[in-house]
Amino acid sequence: MVAASPLDPDVVLWSAPVDERGDRPLLVLLHGYGSNEEDLFGLVPHLPAAYVAVAVRAPLAPRFPMPGYSWFTIDGVESRDPAEVTASAHAVWEWIDKVRGDAASVGLLGFSQGGVIALQMMRMRPRDAAFAVNLAGYAFPEPAAGDAELAEVRPPVFWGRGARDEVISARFVDHTAEWLPGHVDLSGRVYPNLAHSVSAEELNDVRVFLEKQLATPKG
Repeated sequence: MVAASPLDPDVVLWSAPVDERGDRPLLVLLHGYGSNEEDLFGLVPHLPAAYVAVAVRAPLAPRFPMPGYSWFTIDGVESRDPAEVTASAHAVWEWIDKVRGDAASVGLLGFSQGGVIALQMMRMRPRDAAFAVNLAGYAFPEPAAGDAELAEVRPPVFWGRGARDEVISARFVDHTAEWLPGHVDLSGRVYPNLAHSVSAEELNDVRVFLEKQLATPKG
């Protein structure tokens, strides 16, 4: 298996200091291709304060001249390396296992590439992710070791995407629309005027979804 570099602990952004985290649920934010940990951290003021939000930086550098960081390499419109996807998902889980402390649960929220990693993490360890939010992302179109177990556990997943999103291939969108209902408890929405981005309307839907997870007993 391709081994991804460990996540850099010096660039992680936390919404609360160590002494204020306790057993509060952890919400891990996974940015998109060519971005960094500061991107999704800007959403924190709009998310339920009960979560301890933490934004991490992807371990890879995109191909020049793209700035920022990536979870896996993109060669052309369609090509992605499944080994890199799995390796990055493993790297995030490895980091979470070291820092989660007494967190009551772990939820995942990713945008674009980060959404792919959020779902891949859930597919690797179906019982360890309380839920996933996939914004403008997709389910990677390769079987994963935990897919059968995931279909039994059926954790909650919110999938939001824009009808005008021209970044994500229709092939990936179609696969995700077919695959998710058979593996998770799916909710979500297609936003008619949204491109490859997050709107205020979508962010409000995400907040409602996250609040619902707080009210749902785990285990």
